[in-house]
Amino acid sequence: MFAFLSEILQKNHIDCFAALPLSACRVTKPYLLERAGINEGSVLLLAVPYFTPACADPERNLSAYAVGRNYHAFFDALFEELLPLLKARYPEHRFAAFADHSPIAEIEAAARAGLGVIGKNGLLLTERYSSYVFLGELLTDALLPYTLVQPRSCEDCGLCQSACPMSRIGTCLSALTQKKGELDGEEIAALRRYGSCWGCDLCQEVCPHTLRALQSGTIYTPISYFHENNIPKLTLDVLDAMEEDEFLQRAYSWRKRETIRRNLLLLQEKKDEKGGPHA
Repeated sequence: MFAFLSEILQKNHIDCFAALPLSACRVTKPYLLERAGINEGSVLLLAVPYFTPACADPERNLSAYAVGRNYHAFFDALFEELLPLLKARYPEHRFAAFADHSPIAEIEAAARAGLGVIGKNGLLLTERYSSYVFLGELLTDALLPYTLVQPRSCEDCGLCQSACPMSRIGTCLSALTQKKGELDGEEIAALRRYGSCWGCDLCQEVCPHTLRALQSGTIYTPISYFHENNIPKLTLDVLDAMEEDEFLQRAYSWRKRETIRRNLLLLQEKKDEKGGPHA
């Protein structure tokens, strides 16, 4: 079964994956396991890279993961292909797939499966792609070959913690960009100071793992889905011109247009007043 899975994943240009027993994972949402009817077996962890040249655009004003289309649609298409094949080939076994909303602690499990180390920013740091990966997993009651490793932390250089604006602005910048309603004066100042209309990548950008992956060129995803319809710099004109079906393909659509439009207006007002978003 593992060879069959490997063939399909590699066909989809996913090369960072490994299995481990379900018993080696920390279950955080047991009801999802109950719903799938899987209480024991294996988990196949997938680390799907998404960084593209558009993510390296110096004018980018939103988190790299939101430059392309919503990653949930990628996983939906992958699992829609994979699950029927598995169920037809192995009818004696159960299968379930998850991305984002998972029954297990994904980052911890991925590190235990040997896909990377855990950074001080709480993200999984892979060798080829640094932390610019989306995690997903396939669960089955079958037993897959595995090698368990002791989860390790990064080298603790402290750069991600120094770069994080949280201690300076009193809140998470990413959470601030996603906050609904009106922002107060301090929140507006923080948004304008960092020039992000959605998300925050500061801790990832300064990470030595990222710098090495950029220098070697391995950071760039081979998956065509993430290279399509990239918008590294979102503007009011671009946002307002989006048809609803296109907007719904974006990672920020779950917070509705009003939230992202508010952020863009605040950044535009700063540009109009000072002559540039970082002035």
